[in-house]
Amino acid sequence: MAKTPVRFTLNDAETALFVDEGANLIDVLRRGAGDLSPKQGCAQGTCGACTVLIDGQPHLACLTLAETVEGRRINTTGGLAGGPQLHPLQTAFMEEFAAQCGFCTSGMLMAAKALLDRQPSPSRDEVAEAISGNLCRCTGYEPIIDAVMRASQRMRGAA
Repeated sequence: MAKTPVRFTLNDAETALFVDEGANLIDVLRRGAGDLSPKQGCAQGTCGACTVLIDGQPHLACLTLAETVEGRRINTTGGLAGGPQLHPLQTAFMEEFAAQCGFCTSGMLMAAKALLDRQPSPSRDEVAEAISGNLCRCTGYEPIIDAVMRASQRMRGAA
């Protein structure tokens, strides 16, 4: 199988890898780049656990071909915190008990981050829509929506 060189920015670090032709991004991130934060869930694009941001937009890494990220910026929860300081979304998820088993959490966080980056003051309905591609079997979604709303307030200095 042919190897293709791919260069991209992963959580603010320039990254260059040789990837198998047809490899999906989730495998390249986890195995090639060593970023275990995106989770491999269904491998069919239905659960959202592998959600990453590509140039600020949420994408399912299990359905994204690795060679298509050439020159692009990829963000995962592995780069969400600024050093030892957690991102406000991460803190709010802990405070609102929005992560129970934790499997969906990385995808939820990235979908929520994309929303807050484009809409700093979303409604509960907008949050529900933004996370609608991410399945959670534990929380019933309300704690997740509460956490995103809390993080939104904090990020705007309203709380």
